[in-house]
Amino acid sequence: MNARQLHHRMSPHQVSVILESYLHKELSSSQAREKLGLGKTQFFALKKEYEAQGKEAFTLSRKRNVSNNRISKDAEDALRKELEREQSLIDNKDMPITHHNYSAINDILRGEYDIHISLPTVINRAKEWGFYQERRKKQHPHDREVITNFPGELIQHDASIHLFSPYMENKLSLITSIDDYSRRMLFADLFERETVWAHISALKKTILTFGCPLKYYADQHSIFRFVRGRDKNSAWYRLGRQTGEVRTQFEQVLSECNVGLSWALSPQAKGKVERPYRWLQDRLVRAAARKKITDKETLRQELFSLVEQYNTKWVHSTTGEIPAVRFEQALNDGRCLFTPLSLAQTGKEVDDVFALRVQRFVDAYRKVSLDGNSLCVPQGIPRAKVDLRLVPNENSGLCAVRFWQDGVYVGKQNVKNEDIAMVRF
Repeated sequence: MNARQLHHRMSPHQVSVILESYLHKELSSSQAREKLGLGKTQFFALKKEYEAQGKEAFTLSRKRNVSNNRISKDAEDALRKELEREQSLIDNKDMPITHHNYSAINDILRGEYDIHISLPTVINRAKEWGFYQERRKKQHPHDREVITNFPGELIQHDASIHLFSPYMENKLSLITSIDDYSRRMLFADLFERETVWAHISALKKTILTFGCPLKYYADQHSIFRFVRGRDKNSAWYRLGRQTGEVRTQFEQVLSECNVGLSWALSPQAKGKVERPYRWLQDRLVRAAARKKITDKETLRQELFSLVEQYNTKWVHSTTGEIPAVRFEQALNDGRCLFTPLSLAQTGKEVDDVFALRVQRFVDAYRKVSLDGNSLCVPQGIPRAKVDLRLVPNENSGLCAVRFWQDGVYVGKQNVKNEDIAMVRF
């Protein structure tokens, strides 16, 4: 549908010729609509007006009896500018935007232009100018019901990979964790790639900030769960392991924190985290486009600002409350299932818990081999199994390898991140 209004594109005579051709069955309705640049509803409304006015009296100008949706030219110009900006994002197939977000546009008009118009007026103008797409009805609606009674009872965890700014070349992975009870977003950050270590880093930040929840809830991505019929490139598949016989790195970290893990069995089951995801993605992409963001760090700061808005200012459509307020009220009432991470009895440090895990045998020279790297374990017992806890540091480019044997810490070595295969995945 053409974005410009009909009376700006055609004269009454031109429209009359096309309508007469349709009425005399010289053109089909689809052919006539294409020539006029109108959707089906607008076309038949125009046809009805044409027949009512008659050929000789037909005009495209409309007299309005009321003007409650009249806005200034500056407001119209700003609105059209934002709609056109959004249209360019929708037309870009690499962007995670498929529809106009009129609420977001209205927020932009208020915040950046100091223009206050009603949401229905925004939508009506968008329809008049052609910035509108009908949404398809979902056959399987998401489950939005709150099924928990306490903060920390269930944490929804997910990730998505998109090009979040039209001014950046590479896609980024957005990882978030959301408390089911309050809908508060506990963690959100952008990563170069979706790796096991990125998800463990998200666990670390969330648990050290809020405590250990009762359970995490994730999808069936291979990072969270090995599925034999699907993960045929996995080493576990070659070893003949079955679904349910493998504890992933992610699950092992949670287990050491005494936190459970369950998996969504369908996309619809992830509805509660998908809605905040869409809210965050839509607004992040739009902000990046408006501000012409070209680097990851600036984009991260924009993300953190949006998370703060979501948590502290927005009334959630399901709970009817602001997420942070609902969360804090429950904590003040003593209704909380978060528990502090306790390492006092284990002798371990935080890096021993939030780490990648692998086991090796110490040879006669008190060394182990890891991806072709020979690592010395001076205090290790030869010919005995040793647990390696790997903690990569992106800033230094080094991975700390911490050795544990029979529950005793027996040393540490540093290796380049690039020299260890599992750090890169």
